[in-house]
Amino acid sequence: MEKSIFDTVPLEQFVILSLVLFCIGMVGVLRRRNMIVVFMSIELMLNAVNLLAVAFSAHRGDPSGQVFVFFVMVVAAAEVALGLAILVMIYRNVKSVDVNALKQLKW
Repeated sequence: MEKSIFDTVPLEQFVILSLVLFCIGMVGVLRRRNMIVVFMSIELMLNAVNLLAVAFSAHRGDPSGQVFVFFVMVVAAAEVALGLAILVMIYRNVKSVDVNALKQLKW
């Protein structure tokens, strides 16, 4: 039987990598003002959670975590499509993708 990466790399390293990726994404969401970078940071956070779910799923030998990741990826793809559509409409109105420029859209 062929070994997978989950057999050779300890689970703790996957947890640490996921934590680092999630923290980088969280910092990107909280610190950046460009909406494109904010969307990329949200995607990074989702991928960190996906990596952790797959790692735990492979560690336990239960494929349900991998099925869950598939559904998270479908929702993330829909979120990107909707977010980019909103971003295009905001850019048409404000001529900027800066989050602070959205204050002009208030009543």
